[in-house]
Amino acid sequence: MTLFRKPAVFRPFSHLIAAESTRHGGVSQGPYASLNLGKNTADRPDHVAENLRLFCAALGFSPGQIAWSRQVHGAEVSTVTNPGGASGFDALITQTPGIVLAVSVADCAPVLVFDTENQAVATIHAGWRGAAAGIVQKTLERMAAQFGTRGAHCVAYIGTCIDVCSFEVGPEVAAEFATDFKRPGPGHRKFFIDLKKACAAQLETFGVPSGQIEHSAYSTVLHGNDYFSHRLSGGVTGRMLAVIGILGTMNPAEK
Repeated sequence: MTLFRKPAVFRPFSHLIAAESTRHGGVSQGPYASLNLGKNTADRPDHVAENLRLFCAALGFSPGQIAWSRQVHGAEVSTVTNPGGASGFDALITQTPGIVLAVSVADCAPVLVFDTENQAVATIHAGWRGAAAGIVQKTLERMAAQFGTRGAHCVAYIGTCIDVCSFEVGPEVAAEFATDFKRPGPGHRKFFIDLKKACAAQLETFGVPSGQIEHSAYSTVLHGNDYFSHRLSGGVTGRMLAVIGILGTMNPAEK
């Protein structure tokens, strides 16, 4: 297992960096072993910094190019024009080449979007609160307002997150989701939420064709040896990063 996986949907675009990390190839120990990229964990900061250096080097960019936010499980979107940190946003968008947008996850769904026509990208952190609040569609609507984004020109990746069979919630959380995105457990006392399906529906509502949306085949819970899972670990674990950025000039033939 390598440090990252690259979504196939972005492979035709040679100037685009897009990947999600695994938990392999780093220096962290214990519950954070080994490629913990979470700044806000109790892991040693020097280990997290070295992990980030290794991850970025493997993908061909520097940590200084990353834009990120301290996520709050909300639905606020930030337009990024410079690398660096922010706070309070769970989605980032940019049209600025050289910036690599990043979101941190360990069960929530990362969503990456590339607007091939207007050369804009987005990273979205969709936990149940964000998904229920429509964060994916809100992000695309912000891209439409600022960059002229249309669904037909977008390709998207819904990344590795908790799978529907593992995401058991109470009725108060289930009530936030439409019937299509949940199924009842025994006796209807618990429900199971499908985050990937909820995110895909928001992409499609905006107009992204289903054939231009890739779904990760992996689960943070079912594949816990390869990915960090907050739920599986009882809350003490590392974090993955999902990143996307435009680092060159697009060949017109790639549109």
